[in-house]
Amino acid sequence: MELALISDVHGNLLALERVLEDIGDVDLILSAGDIVGYNPYPSEVIKLFREHNVRSVIGNHDRAVVTGDVSWFNPFAAEAVEWTQNQLNKKEIEYLSGLEDRLTIDVGDVRVTVTHGSPRSVEEYVCPTTIDIKLRGMISEVESKYLVLGHTHLPMRKEFKEGVVLNPGSVGQPRDQDERAAYCKFNPTTGECKLHRIEYDIDRVAEKIRKEGLAEKLARRLYQGR
Repeated sequence: MELALISDVHGNLLALERVLEDIGDVDLILSAGDIVGYNPYPSEVIKLFREHNVRSVIGNHDRAVVTGDVSWFNPFAAEAVEWTQNQLNKKEIEYLSGLEDRLTIDVGDVRVTVTHGSPRSVEEYVCPTTIDIKLRGMISEVESKYLVLGHTHLPMRKEFKEGVVLNPGSVGQPRDQDERAAYCKFNPTTGECKLHRIEYDIDRVAEKIRKEGLAEKLARRLYQGR
């Protein structure tokens, strides 16, 4: 069974379109959350998730759009959350509110768990520099061979005797100094996981960000991959 792993699309339609085109025919697409936020195409991105039957958990930006709580956000992110709320209709808000914190699937006898930040919190950052003992504890906590995370926008693969922690990086706002959209193709049975980087039209997204009156910083960082 071949899966595609995506995360942190953050309302970047053009990046998502290119990623879905490159993914092609897989058995299932799993998302580690943050479907919306930062970028200016939230409705269009939700529509594509539905059309492609993407199974997603909720991210902290998704939850903020649902609840209106931006107390943990910087001013640029908070502004984008409030703007996104005003763009979405009732059904789109309900779609986000219906997402779970954690998703677990079984592929044969191999279990895969997806969550946004960590098994403990959508807000927790689990980075490539996170100490091994903490990562191993998370794998044991979810009792899965594979733990898929998002939130950091940084691709990661860490393998231990307890299992593997994966982060496919960000589709819509990479932060590893590579401006290209990131995703992974993943076979849980064989353990093969390949990171893909895809170019997209950043100029058009940046132009739309400016047109909608969102922060200039959100446009600039797309070119910088950080």
